[in-house]
Amino acid sequence: MQEVYEFLKAAGTYYLGTSEDGQPRVRPFGTIHIFEDRLYIQTGKVKAVSHQLHRNPRLEICAMHEGKWLRVEASAVEDDRREARVSMLEAYPSLQAMYSPDDGNTEVWYLRNATATFYSFTEPPRTVKF
Repeated sequence: MQEVYEFLKAAGTYYLGTSEDGQPRVRPFGTIHIFEDRLYIQTGKVKAVSHQLHRNPRLEICAMHEGKWLRVEASAVEDDRREARVSMLEAYPSLQAMYSPDDGNTEVWYLRNATATFYSFTEPPRTVKF
């Protein structure tokens, strides 16, 4: 999990895919955080991605960095604890202008049953699970 976290942090932007009525939905994301030995993402409850994850928690993440790319398949689990939201916002101070732990909008999700595969054109794929 640590290697996946470091790759996504280094990439800066990754692409999060969800599904809505059978239609894939992909958007750029930037929040990735480890809290209590779990890998977390953050969004707002008012956003379409939140509604999609509540209906179908299966997601995929894809990122590219320095000629290598990563694909993560997982289920998202909402963590509604204040301390999880605080930890995320402390890791991303720039979000504090838009979100706060008690605003009723900030939402954090951790990845469960994740399969992450690292790819490149020069090495065989390598998979890790967490």
